[in-house]
Amino acid sequence: MAKIVTEISDELKTFIAEQKIFFVGTAAEEGRVNVSPKGMDTLRVLSSNKVIWLNLTGSGNETAAHLLKKNRITIMFCAFEGKPMILRLYGTANIYHDRDKKYHEYIDLFPKIVGARQIIEFEVDTVQTSCGYAVPLMEFKEERGVLKSWAEKQGEERLKEYRKEKNSLSIDNFETGI
Repeated sequence: MAKIVTEISDELKTFIAEQKIFFVGTAAEEGRVNVSPKGMDTLRVLSSNKVIWLNLTGSGNETAAHLLKKNRITIMFCAFEGKPMILRLYGTANIYHDRDKKYHEYIDLFPKIVGARQIIEFEVDTVQTSCGYAVPLMEFKEERGVLKSWAEKQGEERLKEYRKEKNSLSIDNFETGI
């Protein structure tokens, strides 16, 4: 049965820390709905109602574009190992870039990852758990190193150019703040 509360409990913080992947869902008033898988060591629970994650350079930047249009967001975690559970966090979010003070307040909470693009600060207003009985059991093998290797090969200057070219507009032509 689904349970809805207003805060992330200590038990749920532990569950979040154990997950290898999470999914971010956003949508503007018009255009496409976006769901992005996120991984690596890029998410931190700061309090019972605040989460941040380090958003890395990728092929698109839909999350940022949607948040600038309408800052609602959902993050979902699924237990692929152990006890079944689905956890959804609902709320609003702000985006911080290297040019922003808040980015620099948060960046040291993460390992240094070449290709860091933004930090998303998420104010959680609703927390929902559900059974997850239909989520398959899967064994974690290892993190993929492809994104990290690609970003390191590019270097910071080429990554800035890549972001200007590939990450400044969404697929619906919304600005991303890059």
